Parts: sequence; structure tokens; C-alpha cells
Amino acid sequence: MDKSKRKMKSGDFVLVILTLGLTIFGIIMVFSSSYYSAINQNGDAYYYLKRDIVWAILGLALMLFTALFDYRLYTKIAPHIMGLSIVLLALLFTPLGVTRNFATRWIGVGDFTIMPGEVAKIAVIIFVAWYLSKDPSRIRSLTRGILPLVALCGVCAGLIIKQPNLSTAITVSGIIVGMMFVAGLNLMYVVGVGGAGVLGVVALIFSDRSGYWFERFTSFLDPFADPLDTGYQVVQSLLALGSGGLFGLGLGKGLQKNLYLPEPQNDFILAIIGEELGYVGCILLLAVYLVLVWRGIHVALNAPDLFGTLLASGITIMLALQVILNVAVVTSSMPPTGITLPFVSYGGNALMLFMGSMGILLNISRHSAR
Repeated sequence: MDKSKRKMKSGDFVLVILTLGLTIFGIIMVFSSSYYSAINQNGDAYYYLKRDIVWAILGLALMLFTALFDYRLYTKIAPHIMGLSIVLLALLFTPLGVTRNFATRWIGVGDFTIMPGEVAKIAVIIFVAWYLSKDPSRIRSLTRGILPLVALCGVCAGLIIKQPNLSTAITVSGIIVGMMFVAGLNLMYVVGVGGAGVLGVVALIFSDRSGYWFERFTSFLDPFADPLDTGYQVVQSLLALGSGGLFGLGLGKGLQKNLYLPEPQNDFILAIIGEELGYVGCILLLAVYLVLVWRGIHVALNAPDLFGTLLASGITIMLALQVILNVAVVTSSMPPTGITLPFVSYGGNALMLFMGSMGILLNISRHSAR
């Protein structure tokens, strides 16, 4: 068997190791951070651990499937996936929408729920990759390429912001614009679209000075101005990061997870990592993400066709953006808006999305061996 066939069979080994390593690390940290919350809320210290293990197993199965499923077949269903995603986002504002912590981000019945915002991320990646690879000249046309994708960006972001969920809206918009740039969009257009997005966010925040977004924005500017109400979660996060020091208090020995920091296993799990494993632990974790992003770029550069390049680029952009936004929220560099840390935060929808996406990258890497 020649080298090309061996590579075709195995795919990117580093990608597999990093994905599995982050997932296992996430299970450990979810258990460590959720121990007291699980006892307090459910009477079972292992509640989140057991559910996270189940989601990880399902995510692994999805990753294996997408690693074996020929990525080029997504071109046949790309418009349908995008249409379904928009329908799911619209269903949030029907009786099927499930509200938790003042946000309607789930649809479902009983214990079965899905997050349309997570589905939208992979849907726009597949759709934009198909749309721009089908006719590469579209990216140089204002009417056939740029405006339709900007409109898609506006529809998706608008439906997600209404949940409300600003960070996911930013992620989806960043994915679309980033993929347009990879496809050949002029840098001036990228700056223009990005500037319009920033102005839109500013207008949203200041449109209602007594509303949700303005309160989030002002609490982010100075969380210690109201440490017991609007700034409480961010203040507890900063205290956790500060108390961890260089090497941390030790795995399982954090204090902020003891019912001080709300939902420590979710969006703010990085604060618990910083408290228990210290600055060194956080840097090592970010280094792993950096290597994972590098492998995604490598897959994109070596993809056998434009669709594969754009698909891998979109997944890599999604991963990088979500890590950056989560770190920014936890360190009070942007308003808290509900963004998970890939593979590590608790959440079945997000974990399956990222593991499935890594499977797609693996499939592209396997085909690139040809």
C-alpha cells in the first residue's frame, strides 16, 4: 500500500488526537465545575457528568459518521440545510420555543431540545461554501454574490439577536464574512461589512437605554459598579481567574464553583479552569486551540477543490471565533452573551456540532491525499 492510500485511510491524526483530548478534558472540567451546582439543583453530584459523557459518546459517533461521509455530497443538500436552519430559528418565536434564564434559544418538547443557533453555524458554512464554489465569479459580483450573502447574514443574525444571543449572531456573521474573504472578496468590502456590523451592534445597544442590551453593555464596562446584580457573574469570574494565580489552586479545589459563580459548567468554565489550573493551564489550553486552528488551516489549504477549501475554512473560522469570544466574555473584554468554549463547556448541541465539524475536516483531509 503506497503512502497516498495510507494517508487517505487515516486522515489528519493530529486533528483526531486534539479533538479527543479536548473532549476528555472538557468532561473532567465539567464534573469539577458542576459538582456543587448539580447537588444543589438536582440532588445528584454526577448529574452533569453523566449527561456530558452521553453527549460526548453521541458526538464521537457523529464525528465518525461525518469523517466517513463524502463531504462533496453536502453540495446536493446545502440549500435545504440552510432553509431548514432558518425555519428552526423562526420556530423559536412560536410555542415550541423554550425560555431559560430570560433567553429563548431552544426549541423542543419535554426534555428533547435543540439550539437552532448552533444548527445555523454549520448550515451557513455548508451553504456559503456551496454557493461560492458553484460559481466562483459570484464573489466579484455585487448583485450575484455579495448582496445575497449580506442579506443572508442579516436574516440569520436578526433572528438570533431576537433570542437574545449577540455572541452567536456575531459568530454566524463572522463565519459568512470570513468565508467570503477566503473566496476572494476585496479587503475593502470586508472592512465595510465589518464596520456596518459594528455600527449595527452599537445602534442595538443604545436603541433602548433601559433595555437588556444597554444593561449588559454598561455592566461589562464596569462590572464592579454593581457587583451584586448586573456585574455579579463577571465579578465572580474575574475573582476566580485572579485567585488561580500562576499554577492554580489544584484540580477540584476551586472556590467560585461552590454556588458563587452561576452555571460554572457552561459559558464561564474557563474561569474555573483558571482558578484550578492557573494561568499556565489556560495558556496550555489556548495553545491546543491554536494548534487545532492551524490544522484546520492546513486542511483548507490542501483541500482538493474550492468547496472543500471553503468548507474547512468556515469550520476553522467558527472554532477560532468562538474561542476568542468566550475568552473575551470570561475576562470581561466584551459583554456576557452566552457563548460556549468549544469541546469543554457543558452543552450537548454545541459539543455534537464541533465534533461533527471535526469529522468533516477529517473527511476533507482524507480526500486531499489523492
